Amino acid sequence: MAFDLALDNLRQRQWQKLPFATPVPIAELPTPALLVNESRLDANIQKMARYLGEREVGFRPHSKTHKCPVIAHKQMAAGAVGICTAKLSEAIVMAGAGLNDILITSPLASISKVSVLAELSSTVSGLSIVVDQMANLELIVEALPAQGKVGIVADVDVAMGRTGTRSLDTILQIAKLADAHPQLHFVGIQHYAGHVMHIEGFAERQAKSLALWEQVAEHVAALTAKGFAPEVVSGAGTGTYNIDSAVACVTDLQVGSYVFMDQEYLQIGSEHSALFDDFEVSLTLAATGISQPMAERAFTVDAGYKSLASDTVNPEPIDLPGAKFRFGGDEHGIVVLPKPGGDTPPIEANNLVGRVHQFVTPHCDPTVNLHDYYYVHDGEMVYEAWPITGRGCSW
Repeated sequence: MAFDLALDNLRQRQWQKLPFATPVPIAELPTPALLVNESRLDANIQKMARYLGEREVGFRPHSKTHKCPVIAHKQMAAGAVGICTAKLSEAIVMAGAGLNDILITSPLASISKVSVLAELSSTVSGLSIVVDQMANLELIVEALPAQGKVGIVADVDVAMGRTGTRSLDTILQIAKLADAHPQLHFVGIQHYAGHVMHIEGFAERQAKSLALWEQVAEHVAALTAKGFAPEVVSGAGTGTYNIDSAVACVTDLQVGSYVFMDQEYLQIGSEHSALFDDFEVSLTLAATGISQPMAERAFTVDAGYKSLASDTVNPEPIDLPGAKFRFGGDEHGIVVLPKPGGDTPPIEANNLVGRVHQFVTPHCDPTVNLHDYYYVHDGEMVYEAWPITGRGCSW
């Protein structure tokens, strides 16, 4: 009953674009409002596709970042080899929007979820899932209907300690069973080092990421020697896109945040800059100044923890140079104004309440999960809303 309720909810969700009859200014949105600059978004998608294409590496973008089939379709149109979802429920949403080449990047360990996966396997032509132990794979084998097909990717853990196996024997067993079963297909290996993505400083990030891939390459060689050469060796992310794309065994990258960018990524630095500015900031949050109890020192906006998610850094004001955001609770944020003097121009403190201000999001993935729509704009006017159809898809 619980799964039926959850599935009905997902299948009824809207995913298509919602055009506005008449474009509206950003200042007229119901704030807090999540904004996407479509031209910057498209530029980011094209830049990643072009960069990896020139290196003959595929990109398999992670929809856990945007949770939006409209954006996933844009990525596929740009040449993506498929999309990733972190969870089964996200895969259901993406499949419902007509996306077929889907890799679920977290293993399933309950018969209830595996039963849902089995049902999905009958309708999605390119469905794959990671497996990191034989028990998970055996559940899938038992649940698959006669017409079901599932690709199997061995999830390899080298250092992160989250999911995956460190046992070559287990990887070989997974490959053998997947290749022996008529409804399964051994696809290859996934290696994701999330703890490396936000290492500050390109040189250190590069050294640590490449060292991990050396160990993965040993697994690839061992599989190949046993007759199970991986078709796919997938992993990496935005923070290492221009590092891991040079690894010989890598076939595609699971990049996610590059479409939006956020404060966490901006601060890690790029190969040639103190900021990670390889991609444009296309995602911002619009919030309205609502109060100013500390006169010229600060003012309050209508966006707090319920509209901006952060596990490390704070949002960054875009239109107020030198100002800093700090959280003021669930509903509010406090923007602290810079002290007079210095290198930043003075901010007119009497003109802040009632105005809409934009902020770079601290961590884009969980911030997106707090909102129902992207308000899509060209810099000034909002002309569409795109449903965040995968919001809350955590199972």
